[in-house]
Amino acid sequence: MEQTFFQALGKNFLGQAPNWYKQAIISFLIINPILFYTAGPFVTGWLLIGEFIFTLAMALKCYPLQPGGLLAIQAAVLGMTNAQSIYHEVESNLEVILLLVFMVAGIYFMKNLLLFVFTKILIGVRSKMLLSLLFCTVSAVLSAFLDALTVTAVLITVAVGFYSVYHKVASGKPHHHDGHDHSDDEKVTAFHREDLDAFRAFLRSLIMHGAVGTALGGVCTLVGEPQNLLIAQTAEWNFIEFFLKMAPITMPVLAAGLTTCLLLEKTKIMGYGAQLPEAVRHVLEEFAANEEKKRTPRDLAQLVIQAIVALLLVAALALHVAEVGLIGLLIIVLLTAFNGVIEEHQIGHAFEEALPFTALLVVFFAVVAVIHDQHLFSPIIHYVLAMEESIQPAMFFIANGVLSMISDNVFVATVYINEVKAALEAGEITRDHFDKLAIAINTGTNLPSVATPNGQAAFLFLLTSALAPLIRLSYGKMVLMALPYTVVLGGVGLLMVVLEL
Repeated sequence: MEQTFFQALGKNFLGQAPNWYKQAIISFLIINPILFYTAGPFVTGWLLIGEFIFTLAMALKCYPLQPGGLLAIQAAVLGMTNAQSIYHEVESNLEVILLLVFMVAGIYFMKNLLLFVFTKILIGVRSKMLLSLLFCTVSAVLSAFLDALTVTAVLITVAVGFYSVYHKVASGKPHHHDGHDHSDDEKVTAFHREDLDAFRAFLRSLIMHGAVGTALGGVCTLVGEPQNLLIAQTAEWNFIEFFLKMAPITMPVLAAGLTTCLLLEKTKIMGYGAQLPEAVRHVLEEFAANEEKKRTPRDLAQLVIQAIVALLLVAALALHVAEVGLIGLLIIVLLTAFNGVIEEHQIGHAFEEALPFTALLVVFFAVVAVIHDQHLFSPIIHYVLAMEESIQPAMFFIANGVLSMISDNVFVATVYINEVKAALEAGEITRDHFDKLAIAINTGTNLPSVATPNGQAAFLFLLTSALAPLIRLSYGKMVLMALPYTVVLGGVGLLMVVLEL
């Protein structure tokens, strides 16, 4: 009886995750206290970062919230951080949390309009190179005025919509069938399996082009990424001043990034270049035609309302009339009120996508609190500030870039800009040199961080979304597909920092 109980306990722990994964997590939880009391919190802190990255890398084996949460709880129990520090990190990033909770849900209520518009684009633009360039460019432009998470939420909603339409047909059901589980491939007929795999590859490449586009545009303006606003406030730059100071670095990088997009589609390397199968195109064309035929005056009215609210969304975000999350709540209220969505369970579905990731992000902030409390990055910062002044911008770009690949770029930028501001106030550096370092910090945290999902919240959101397992976008696959962009964005960014600063 006792053996049966412990066997059941072992099976319940992390559910259906592989046994080797469960053993790895248990090993981490055993090793950490031993290392903490022998090697100290600094070494254990860096090991904790590596362990947390492992849970992110294995996101398709087990959602990182549970194993990452166990590691974060243990760190707090060991005294590597405390509840107050974690709460402070959450409080400092409340805008991001509100954005996830409300803006992603707001986009959910706009999905019919998004499907309508992007279906027209997908069917109308037959050239994959042009379509990829369009996705990357539009994502970049939107991210410059909105924010990367909102744009990524749009991309996810659209891709899931496309995928579900074809998956229904591939499973032998009509594309208007309701209640279909598009994560279950058991009912997919053998005739459609090859096309389904090709469609997954097609969507993977489009989504990755779009995700990188959010980084290309997000680095350009003070509203593009959360750390940009922080840097702008510290440096006392307005919207135009921020854009102009970053432009000598960001504009060449934007051109190089868009060129890379075309070259990847042309060469078909790293998983790019997959074409939309004709059978899938035919299904989507049928779906579009069917939607047109059955569209009632009420459906048309809903689309019109969604279009009006979409314009209000863009205007509100571009003018920054309120925090992004509050604008998201405004969108939810308007779309549900004017489109007749008034039942609690209907509204609840909109929050299913974002809330698990919101919880994961809070766990991530707990790890960030460990980094802060144990001063894990301090030696690197002090080492760079001790270098020759002329090479400091390039070294800040490199140091920020490397750290942003393994940690949160918002945190990295926060630590670095505060240290540089302190050096300015202490009279250790001039205002002109401070400006150069601020530019290097902004570009360094934004550009190389596309290397892994760890650096950018938008990439992590994509990896842990419902879309990733559908299109077989794993951590490793994302890193591999981002590699050419990492080399180009990081290389061109560093070159321009050296030449311009």
